[in-house]
Amino acid sequence: MTLSRRVIPYFLLFWLNLPSALLVTASTANAQVVTFSGQRPFHLVVPTTYQKSKPAPLIIALHGYSSSGATTEKRFQLDPVAQAHGILLIYPDGTKDAVGNSFWNATPACCNVFKAGVDDEGYLISIIDAVSKKYAVDQKRIYILGHSNGGFMAHRMACDQSQRIAAIASYAGATFEDPGSCMPATPVSILQIHGTADKTILYHGGLLNGEKYPSALRTVKSWAKLNLCSALPVTVKKKLEVEKSIIGAETKILRFQSCENQTNVELWSVDGGVHVPFPTSSFATALVDFFLSHPKK
Repeated sequence: MTLSRRVIPYFLLFWLNLPSALLVTASTANAQVVTFSGQRPFHLVVPTTYQKSKPAPLIIALHGYSSSGATTEKRFQLDPVAQAHGILLIYPDGTKDAVGNSFWNATPACCNVFKAGVDDEGYLISIIDAVSKKYAVDQKRIYILGHSNGGFMAHRMACDQSQRIAAIASYAGATFEDPGSCMPATPVSILQIHGTADKTILYHGGLLNGEKYPSALRTVKSWAKLNLCSALPVTVKKKLEVEKSIIGAETKILRFQSCENQTNVELWSVDGGVHVPFPTSSFATALVDFFLSHPKK
């Protein structure tokens, strides 16, 4: 779907219970795909290296508004890296709103446009619990990646479910505008990724549905304060190649160090990056490296 950037309701721009029986639905050369049925079914990608005797890390990847788990899987290409590291992967779908777009009920700004009574926080915890009952999940290495609306949801999970989540990565999302709405019980490692040319979720913060959301920088600063990091961040000399459509290493890393419980807070600024990313082949590796380097302490 191609949309003009001129006069469009913002909710059309985002690409952004408890499961029961377990059913094996498919098997690929790289992994086994398992379906958890229920009111909101989801698929679990199990690496071929999975062993019951060795608890595996778990990554939940959340789509943007009006997108899907399947699209997120194709976009971020996590499967080969997860296979190499023995990681369990889930790409769940949000619920559909009044105009048929899938969404996550994350922060006041994004993206429960029609104020539906959806408990996505509870749903994601139920996913973790359901998978943990059937598989050996390393409870110290549970991670969430989210794009756009999914990125907002990742921040909400870090704020409200910090005891379960080791680290999050939010691509083009943001935390709560009100610092008082985020009161994590334990430190969570935070990776904020944002394109400087994003016209949908603005790098410097903005307004959605009458609600403000903070800038990428203010988002990481608020987390650095919560995690008791050193006040002054450092700029990492080496840049990353995150966006396929931009030639060369375009992404700057700002890192807050000496955080409580050996957590980290980083901002990856994709210079010239827009809202919908086309990640390089090395992006998934860099992302997973960040996750696995930050288990729960």
